[in-house]
Amino acid sequence: MPDPAVPHLLTAQTGPLLQLEQRILDSLPAIERWFRLQWQDHTPPFYGSVDLRNAGYKLAPVDMNLFPGGFNNLSEQMLPAAVQAAQSAIDRICPEARNVLLIPERHTRNQFYLTNVARLVRILRQTGLEVRLGSLAEDVIEPTQIALDDGEALTIEPLVRSGSSLGVDGFHPCAILLNNDLSAGIPPILRGLDDQILMPPLQAGWAVRRKSNHFAAYDQIADEFAQMLDIDPWFINPYFGRCGEVNFHERSGEECLATNVDFVLERMREKYREHGITDTPYVVVKADAGTYGMGVMTVRDASEVRGLNRKQRNKMAVVKEGLEVTEVIIQEGVPTRENVDGAAAEPVVYMIDRYVVGGFYRVHTDRGPDQNLNAPGMHFVPLAFSESCNLPDCGAQAGDSAPNRFYSYGVIARLALLAAAIELESTASRVLDMPAPSAALAAAIAG
Repeated sequence: MPDPAVPHLLTAQTGPLLQLEQRILDSLPAIERWFRLQWQDHTPPFYGSVDLRNAGYKLAPVDMNLFPGGFNNLSEQMLPAAVQAAQSAIDRICPEARNVLLIPERHTRNQFYLTNVARLVRILRQTGLEVRLGSLAEDVIEPTQIALDDGEALTIEPLVRSGSSLGVDGFHPCAILLNNDLSAGIPPILRGLDDQILMPPLQAGWAVRRKSNHFAAYDQIADEFAQMLDIDPWFINPYFGRCGEVNFHERSGEECLATNVDFVLERMREKYREHGITDTPYVVVKADAGTYGMGVMTVRDASEVRGLNRKQRNKMAVVKEGLEVTEVIIQEGVPTRENVDGAAAEPVVYMIDRYVVGGFYRVHTDRGPDQNLNAPGMHFVPLAFSESCNLPDCGAQAGDSAPNRFYSYGVIARLALLAAAIELESTASRVLDMPAPSAALAAAIAG
């Protein structure tokens, strides 16, 4: 009998995706060895989360977050795996570490986010580290205690720069963990920290990082992985294009958008014909830098990006921190065929170091399978990883076992994590190429 823990899949339990799941299960030893060899050549980010889409005919990542903010959505059962993975990362990065500084986002009144920070602090402390919180917010000028809804509290402190080291008053960490995605740019106080390790590095922030760079790296990884499994790489990889000179307020760059929309849609139509898929293809146009589901629109024809109305242009023009969108990625739309209690859902997989530590479903009752679910009104269900996603039942039929489906999710998420490692390696020099802080700022951060 099918495992009742497997969320409902709207497509029939046959076809390409189940064949992919079976192929992954059959190739498990080869897959794990392949990953092990890859991690000998590449260093995984400290942590990351991947948004996946399960269309029934393909399973692919659609976003990779290097500053995950939903650790509070993981089930309690998964915390031991998170602690063990964090211990592995610390042993590799700074084995003698006693102290770590955690720098969260500036929005210190968001209770959901603060609960995530508290969960991160708990994980790190259970690895044997002393953890303090330092804020980049200008209004944090003294230790500030923030009450959480569960009765606990966090103490946020102002950062103190001393030469090439950063900490808080009386606290000198070996490593600094960023849980702030640097959407507003790289603050001078974070530059030139020669005596400390930043996790993840500065090029992981949106001041430098671009989604198109990530998916270009993922193209390489997906092709190599697909060749090993003897599958069509399209089953695990969304097509994409990019426009680098867009101004939605001034309506410039529309032809670049339309051309790329046509290009991606035509490639999708070819694959749909090849595999007998009857869905109507669509693409997702989104800011090439940024998170929180801002600056996103669904498009089914190139004509839709010509002559956008004012509401549409305003929606696409700015993202987090009010930053103007000038670069966009045009990504193949992968509909979600999963739902939880009748609502559209997509799996989100969380990783620390090179290990899957858990995940959850992002669920939205007011959005459809071809829409962005990372939007106000979403909620989270830690159903998907209530059982270990690292121990598949290779004797079960594909599609009938929760651990098998979630193991497949973990494999695809780890491919995205590997792509992120390669992406960060290839963009490291861009931080060095960015303008240095002015003499006044340099003097200020030096104290």
